[in-house]
Amino acid sequence: MKLSIVSPIYKGEKMLHHLVDRCEAAILTITDDYEIILVNDCSPDNSWSVLKEICSKNKHVKAIDHSRNFGQHPAISTGFRYVTGDWVVLMDCDLQDRPEDIPALYAKAQEGWDVVFARRGERHDTLFKQLGGKAFHLFFRWLTGINTDKNIGNFSLFKRICVDEIIKIPDQARSFGTLIRHVGGKTTSIDVDRPQREEGTTGYTFSRLLKLAFENSISNSNKPLRMATTLGLVMSAISALLAIYQLVAKICGFITVTGYTSTIASIWFVGGLILFVLGIIGLYIGKIYDQVKGRPYSVVRETINVD
Repeated sequence: MKLSIVSPIYKGEKMLHHLVDRCEAAILTITDDYEIILVNDCSPDNSWSVLKEICSKNKHVKAIDHSRNFGQHPAISTGFRYVTGDWVVLMDCDLQDRPEDIPALYAKAQEGWDVVFARRGERHDTLFKQLGGKAFHLFFRWLTGINTDKNIGNFSLFKRICVDEIIKIPDQARSFGTLIRHVGGKTTSIDVDRPQREEGTTGYTFSRLLKLAFENSISNSNKPLRMATTLGLVMSAISALLAIYQLVAKICGFITVTGYTSTIASIWFVGGLILFVLGIIGLYIGKIYDQVKGRPYSVVRETINVD
């Protein structure tokens, strides 16, 4: 049995040696046939130099360098393209995903599960990050109708067949959570502890989380279009009722002078509503445009220890 670990790297220079050492210590309790695939997403620090150093001493470690920063989830998909193991572990490089939990994930998978997620129990994140995570999941659930668990991230173990199916999906908008749910399979989770980040700060600000939620929603659901349609129907109904009221009021003599303020307010409101709906439609057209161009979601500049 061969085990593969995939981890996207961004601003991980000071953590890479610890990451590899702790991963190897955990993996060797399961098997001595393994690979650690680290994808450098054009990190602005010296992560690639450190990866070169590690790979020169350890042939179990494979390093992949992006030509530019494509984002965490495209980096994950890049790593999947180089996987050769029977089981695959996905984890972040900041060591908040504890390598010591890998044996527990694998043991749970042996009960007959295809995918085992690490469900974070007690969290040591900052209040700001916890609130940002809650906002992300609430917004995502509301826009897509997909029920997600705010305590489940990317840290997981799954069968190789899941990777094979994920890399067949040509979507430009890559999100591991939605891709693995689309692939399906018997899925479960185990509770793990999530320690504080040892070095640096997260790259996901509140605005980036909301942007990620909105982009994933547009890519995975047509609910915003349905909402826009519903909003248009509601406004049409309200406009019809107001028109009837104006007509009756005019006939009954209640209205003697045409109201300038109400007319302007109505024009502004309806105009803003039209622009809002057109904006949603434009976002979907933009996604279609990005997809039909057929550009790769990532470009690899260099690889080390990859056959």
